[in-house]
Amino acid sequence: MSLPVSNRLSAETSPYLLQHADNPVHWQPWDETSLALARAENLPILLSIGYSACHWCHVMAHESFEDAQVAGVMNRLFVNIKVDREERPDLDQIYQSAHQMLTRRSGGWPLTLFLAPDGTPFFGGTYFPKHARYGLPGFADLCERVAEAFRNRRADIEAQNSEMRRALNGTIPEAPTPGAEFDPQPLTAAGELLARGFDPSNGGFGGAPKFPHPTDLAFLLRRSDADLRQMALTTLTRMSEGGIYDQIGGGFCRYSVDERWEIPHFEKMLYDNGPLLALCADAWAQTRDLLYARVADETAAWVMREMQGADGGYFSSLDADSEGEEGKYYVWDRSEVQSLLSKEESALALRRWGFDGPPNFEGRHWHARIAGSVSPEEAPLLASARERLFAAREKRIRPGRDDKVLTSWNAMMIEGMAHASRVFEHGEWLASARRAMDFIRRTLWNGGRLLATAKDGRAHLDAYLDDHAFLLAALLELMQAEFRRDDLVFATELADTLLARFEDRDAGGFFFTAHDHEALIHRPKSGHDNATPAGNGVAAFSLQRLGHLLGEGRYLMAAERTLRLFWPHIRRSPAGFGSLLLALEEALTPPDILILRGPAESLAEWRCALGADPRRLVLALPNGIEDLPGTLAKPESDHVNAWLCRGVTCLAPTANLNDLIS
Repeated sequence: MSLPVSNRLSAETSPYLLQHADNPVHWQPWDETSLALARAENLPILLSIGYSACHWCHVMAHESFEDAQVAGVMNRLFVNIKVDREERPDLDQIYQSAHQMLTRRSGGWPLTLFLAPDGTPFFGGTYFPKHARYGLPGFADLCERVAEAFRNRRADIEAQNSEMRRALNGTIPEAPTPGAEFDPQPLTAAGELLARGFDPSNGGFGGAPKFPHPTDLAFLLRRSDADLRQMALTTLTRMSEGGIYDQIGGGFCRYSVDERWEIPHFEKMLYDNGPLLALCADAWAQTRDLLYARVADETAAWVMREMQGADGGYFSSLDADSEGEEGKYYVWDRSEVQSLLSKEESALALRRWGFDGPPNFEGRHWHARIAGSVSPEEAPLLASARERLFAAREKRIRPGRDDKVLTSWNAMMIEGMAHASRVFEHGEWLASARRAMDFIRRTLWNGGRLLATAKDGRAHLDAYLDDHAFLLAALLELMQAEFRRDDLVFATELADTLLARFEDRDAGGFFFTAHDHEALIHRPKSGHDNATPAGNGVAAFSLQRLGHLLGEGRYLMAAERTLRLFWPHIRRSPAGFGSLLLALEEALTPPDILILRGPAESLAEWRCALGADPRRLVLALPNGIEDLPGTLAKPESDHVNAWLCRGVTCLAPTANLNDLIS
């Protein structure tokens, strides 16, 4: 065997990998051919992990990977492998953890690691410049030094690699001691921890950069303590008023570079907007504040307009950059605003969105945020101004869109759309969610196996824990918005797959990869939330709900085993365990389950009156649905009857809606 003499990325589906298909670097995908080559030639691997909307990934690509001289060094010294972290979250989890162990610093993207032929990393970092600056070495020089160390210090590297593998294995929770009883103490402690880190002026937690943390906000919105709920509401308000929210086109950006939510990192990710849409719906349900209704409406409109394909699947992300500049598509010159609008519109727009003050983006441009109030009489004029600015912005060169369809991220958006459709009684949003779910079943559910990604008619890669768990949660939400028996069948198939292919039956919990997945240097099993909820938390929460709904003990026991595995960690320090805390809460106090049966038209009226309380499951089963499981097979009648169960206690059926409205 010999080193590759060509770049092999042109056959990939990932837009990120395709961005690098013309690089002079002889990039290889992560596959057995590439890994076998490194082993056969006893060569180190240069692993570069990123994603298509990543600003600093673009910078490093332009500086180094498009440079023939730097590429020549890389091609001579390494097997160079490029990975899309969105298609391969298993690899990203492993190597981000390894990076933190190697450098004692948090990771990020681009992630740049040097691996021994067996895949164990021995040196790395994130972004490296072409020439030495920022206290970092030049990339070509770094490559030469790393390759020399691999040749001359092999014994030291192998010893370090043995320690690395032991350290990674040490991150797996140990099997729990039998007999521990769950209690609500971690729920109280988590609220106190969040309160200590809360920014009362700007909302959110900590300083800059500031991230949304939707799982923590969902936890807070469910508290009985009004002060804790207010923390979530304040955060959602400040975000909705800030520049992290696209005031002109709708949708939330990934994070804010400042503590005020004013200037975002401009990439828009599907996985943020699904949960934030649901949270805005719940915030409106609690407060009836029209701000949340507007933001929900505009965000859903953005998703359907820009992020949903003709075949139903939701796309992954929008880039932060256009024309090589971050944020160029979104920011404004004041003179441009004035030229596009009438005198009256301009005066109102400048005041409303802060364009009448100093420029807030790089000292020369303005990015819209809510800076001034608008009276009800001025609202139509502001809407007209927004429409004009939006139309003008649409003529600009757009940021790149990553149009691959990821199962897990689609599930999060389906759940958000379906939940918001219940809260606002918005049929178009439900139809959008249904189209996406139908796409997944048609394209990514293959003979009882779920796939992780699809693009241009090609679906591939075995799905992960998150894909299964998030999709199960989405189905539970869809069934409450409008019951279809096929959704229930799919939900039970997913639940059974989780238990058969992902559960650790000995210790409890779920591995991130299936039992028959490709063997890697580590097999993660984490309960911590990151930018997305922990798959173990969502699996436990959803299996509990489905178990209560169907009276299925296998699902309830799997959820309990998961909680028991992570219980010592949650008890000791609940920070970062938001999704598992929601599962713990429902393990302590199971949700109300309300089954409605009767004519479809009357059921719609009842469902509307009952609202969408996130602590209650409501299934409205129209007459005529057959082959229902025993717990749902309630008798039909010419009027609505309701069966309410709290835990294992079920009340007598009632035909009085007022009995159920709290």
